[in-house]
Amino acid sequence: ERVFTPSNALVGLRLKLRCTPGDGEQRYGLAREVESSGPVEAGPGACTFDARHLYTKKICDHGSVRAVSYNILADTYAQTEFSRTVLYPYCAPYALEIDYRQNLLKKELAGYSADLICLQEVDKSVFVDSLAPALDAFGLEGLFRIKEKQHEGLATFYRRDKFSLLSQHDIAFSEALLSEPLHKELCEQLAKYPLVQEKVLQRSSVLQVSVLQSTTDPSRKLCVANTHLYWHPKGGNIRLIQIAVAMSHIKHVACDLYPNIPVIFCGDFNSTPSSGTYSFISSGGIAEDHEDWVSNGEEERCSMSLSHPFKLLSACGEPAYTNYVGGFHGCLDYIFIDKNALEVEQVIPLPSHEEITTHQALPSVSHPSDHIALVCDLKWK
Repeated sequence: ERVFTPSNALVGLRLKLRCTPGDGEQRYGLAREVESSGPVEAGPGACTFDARHLYTKKICDHGSVRAVSYNILADTYAQTEFSRTVLYPYCAPYALEIDYRQNLLKKELAGYSADLICLQEVDKSVFVDSLAPALDAFGLEGLFRIKEKQHEGLATFYRRDKFSLLSQHDIAFSEALLSEPLHKELCEQLAKYPLVQEKVLQRSSVLQVSVLQSTTDPSRKLCVANTHLYWHPKGGNIRLIQIAVAMSHIKHVACDLYPNIPVIFCGDFNSTPSSGTYSFISSGGIAEDHEDWVSNGEEERCSMSLSHPFKLLSACGEPAYTNYVGGFHGCLDYIFIDKNALEVEQVIPLPSHEEITTHQALPSVSHPSDHIALVCDLKWK
């Protein structure tokens, strides 16, 4: 006999399972009684990513790159009383537990058969004990960069038989602003606005930059950047400074150190398509009078004109949302690509609105994060 757990009604029960002997056991007349060691919980049932996996059964050929960007919701934020009662009151408590979410995550990521995976909100222990070993088994090498104050950070994984790592160029925005000559002019401009400067320097946001080389065509190199910008709804001005530092740093890597290599810039930018940050990345400039310079009121205005040399495109477009929680939904996550060198082959469709809202919002028993993974296939032009 097998006992199934069809609903949450069974959560918390300890069940005794009697296993009918298999063929080998019948021969010896054996039967086993197994007692579960913990509460029996409902499984996830149909997952939000099941249909997406139909598009990603095979690994891309060597002319293409499948990229994933995903904020996986750090355990350090999911496991607070505030999260359980205010942020995600609709989520079954067991579905917020780290072990439950990790199992779903590993299943989801493995099914994308990706060449590049950029993750945000990765707990160090989750990277070391769970994700790195699991993805290693699927041929992916992982790199981790922590945010010192938060005990979580960024992870970039790349397929070993497709890419080799040439170099890493990670920075913390606040440290880079103060110490790297590259940002001297921006730093001097920011010094005119002490209130904003203080906020920028308090943030522990980081940028992970990895230079990869194709194993089959050494002339093909990629600059893969990954970040998670400041989260506050009124922090548009802070995000503009952070992205200015990021673009200067990426320019240093992809123009000075490795001239003209294509850029893929993934992350949770905490910025909707109507924001100054999105406009700056995709248009190459931002004006002094953009409304985001006064996102937190006149006293924190810090008007400056910024520019960068890249021609970047949001590979997955502008979905209605990539983050869906009880009180908010919006598009915050992007995979920006260098449109001079790369083009989009296919975008893996996001889950339907019906799938996302089956359990009201995210995370849920069938989805491990409050964000949705972006997945697309890119090819060299």
